[in-house]
Amino acid sequence: MRSVVRVSALLIVLAMSGLGARATLAGSPKLSYNSNATIYMTTNADPTFDTWAPTAFAESDIINKLIFSGVTKWALNGAAEGDLATHWTVSKNKLVWTFYLRKGVKWQDGKPFTSADVVYTYQDVVLNKSTPTSKASVYSAVSKVKADGPYKVKFILNTPFSDLPEYLAYYAPVLPKHALSGSNPFTNTHFNKVHPIGTGPYIMKKYTPGESITLVRNPHYFGAEPKIKTIVFKIIPTTTTEVSDLLSGGLTYINLTDAQYLPPLIHNPNLTVQKNADQTYYFAMVNTTISPFKSLKVRKALDYAIDKKAMIKALLKGYGKVATGPIAPLQKAYYYSKVAQYPYDPKKALELLKQAGYKKVNGTLEKNGKPFTINFTAGQIRFLVPASELIQRYWQALGIKVNLTVLDWNTYISTVVVKRDYQASFAWWSTPPAPDMDSYYACSAAKAGYNLSGFCDPTLDKAMNKGRAAIKLSAQQKAYNRVQQLLAEKLPLLYLFYPDSFNVMTKKLHAPHAGYAFAIDDISAWYVTP
Repeated sequence: MRSVVRVSALLIVLAMSGLGARATLAGSPKLSYNSNATIYMTTNADPTFDTWAPTAFAESDIINKLIFSGVTKWALNGAAEGDLATHWTVSKNKLVWTFYLRKGVKWQDGKPFTSADVVYTYQDVVLNKSTPTSKASVYSAVSKVKADGPYKVKFILNTPFSDLPEYLAYYAPVLPKHALSGSNPFTNTHFNKVHPIGTGPYIMKKYTPGESITLVRNPHYFGAEPKIKTIVFKIIPTTTTEVSDLLSGGLTYINLTDAQYLPPLIHNPNLTVQKNADQTYYFAMVNTTISPFKSLKVRKALDYAIDKKAMIKALLKGYGKVATGPIAPLQKAYYYSKVAQYPYDPKKALELLKQAGYKKVNGTLEKNGKPFTINFTAGQIRFLVPASELIQRYWQALGIKVNLTVLDWNTYISTVVVKRDYQASFAWWSTPPAPDMDSYYACSAAKAGYNLSGFCDPTLDKAMNKGRAAIKLSAQQKAYNRVQQLLAEKLPLLYLFYPDSFNVMTKKLHAPHAGYAFAIDDISAWYVTP
């Protein structure tokens, strides 16, 4: 049972294809599917099969959802439901969550799964400061995880965390203690790059670095058997190649975030295109731990200088909305738009920079005789590079010198996310459809968490803690309205837009109408017609 029930209106979709034998869907005697189908999808870079590793992000997450299981997983509407846990309870003081685990589950090497694996994952890896991972900041409210018998585990909190079940579904695989205990799981090359061992619906059969990852159906999976036999993820770093391969038949499905590629797809009779609203927001981030970005006036000026509506038109072809903070309109119960906003206003931007001590000399902004220079780092994924180029132009128009450096995705993660070696960048977060955002903005996550801008403000921390502790919906709404107001006023990130995304697939592939990650958690419902 859950102490807090949330309803989120979420749309989404998925797809795939192949050849082989036929089977009949249960409850649908007239509908047959290809039980030997192979579908072809994409990831943008070489993955790491331990999602907890500090270098594992977008390139790894979806693949690992298929190899591993979590304590919970996402339903199609974004709510948490049982995965390795069948159900759970929470104590009256909201500080002890008890999860009841499935019996008879086996790891893909035949070893039995027990509560010891959950304890190992969270107590010995995630919460262990000797194995630092940025994802640990998500569980800052958890003080201890302990077993209560082989099929029961308790999460003991230091403060209420009403969104715990949702975050246990957030790319949070349970790891095999017997395969990793006694070593640093993040340096175990055999497990991370050669032979991962999970309890999920698929087994990693083959991995060719720089080319592809092949997954095959796990015959011992505890859940409903997947109807698709093989899933091949091709490593394709650019959207142009993804679309080209889809049109030529080399791919079965792509998750499209760049709407400029829609025209040849949306009218193609051989494809299904579905538009989804996601809990995703894009932003420009500056390193608030260094000058001049410590200055709120500078951050506000940089925000006013960006034409968000023009970016939505140019990059998203109108498929998106101007962002006001980290909670998207999708979360109808929590989204709050009555916050400070920064519409395109170069004059106001220049006035703020003047107040911050800058003046124009021969068209260039200077302070104390030194030009205002920003080193801007872009990662090669989705539309990050063209978006970064647009932001570069907006800031240059003010008289700022902006040096743009483009990195391949794996190098970007290592440089910007892990080492925090950057001044400014353009990025996005896709988060659970829950209002908690402590791990992205708390002081405790500023050095080794998702708080990549390094922002720290005790007032904001206090407001977020009230949100975590709130149980009634009205109290949660009040708390998170205040959090959104503070984020808009203090600008740890420059919020730009909430995009729509598109799941594009061949006509033979059938998948739940849901967001990419949510639909992947329901992979057993995917099928390919003959």
